[in-house]
Amino acid sequence: MQSTTPVSSDPNRALRVLVLMGGPDAEREVSLMSGAEVAKALASTGRFEVAELVIHRTTAEELLAQSPDVIYPVVHGPWGEGGPLQEILEGLALSHGIPYVGPRPLAASIAMDKLRTKVMAAAVGVRTPRAREVRPGEELDLDPDTLGSPVVLKPSNDGSSVDLRICRTGEALRAARAELEAKRPHLMAEEFIRGREMTVGIVNGEVLPIIEIVPAVEFYDYEAKYFRDDTRYVVDPELPEAHANEMRDATRAVFSRIGLRDAARADFMVDARGAWFLEINTAPGMTTHSLVPMASRHRGVDMPELCASLVDAAWSRRTRTAGSAPSPVATA
Repeated sequence: MQSTTPVSSDPNRALRVLVLMGGPDAEREVSLMSGAEVAKALASTGRFEVAELVIHRTTAEELLAQSPDVIYPVVHGPWGEGGPLQEILEGLALSHGIPYVGPRPLAASIAMDKLRTKVMAAAVGVRTPRAREVRPGEELDLDPDTLGSPVVLKPSNDGSSVDLRICRTGEALRAARAELEAKRPHLMAEEFIRGREMTVGIVNGEVLPIIEIVPAVEFYDYEAKYFRDDTRYVVDPELPEAHANEMRDATRAVFSRIGLRDAARADFMVDARGAWFLEINTAPGMTTHSLVPMASRHRGVDMPELCASLVDAAWSRRTRTAGSAPSPVATA
């Protein structure tokens, strides 16, 4: 992946990249780790002036006070990657010509909504487990004719397997609902697919090597993703070529259908029938445990070059004039 050094309005000055991290959601700690790694990687290239800003929620005025040329948000969760932050960033792109890394607001909001994403994936022929919204007080049984048993209960608008529960009995399902409904307004129940867990990154339109995730615990939960050292990762695992191609094609198709850009990571389960698409993450983790950097290294592109390529992609969009109409994005 070759990158050309961008030229700011002052050709003698390095681009000032503002790396945002933190946010108000459950993955704040991961965001802080990812943001620090991105800032370090960008600084190591010697090509950018890097500023770091830890936020809870932010405003356009707070961001403008940092005098950025490009904004690189590394914020996870519904507010940071689900549209609200992107609305602020899009406003700055249109009014001040400050580009940003990552999806535009509508695409971000679609990808954060797992149920909406699954509908769009199915519309382009991507296989995905059966799922339904869970409304408070609504009956939900482990019915083989609906979602089957066990069933996966999880927030429909969050990531990192935060508050995910695998329910094998009606009693377990009731207990999980009682726990999660008290703090999660948007829940979904999904058919449980027993198989191998895989993930596929995509960067600047290029699909990265497939990674198989082999957790030491029952499933790849928040601790396994970011803190445990006994999770195994297999890059380019052995599997039928048809299944591998299915995942690659599905990643491209969902990325394109939603209208994403820059970088994302799609998660799958694979069984004897093939690949099952679960979700797509538009702000994939960039920690030392994270999978997009791991897959990128496998093809010879290290973290500094990876992060720089995303800044370059954002900077290439700066030519849009302030106040111009936004380009189209896919709708549901």
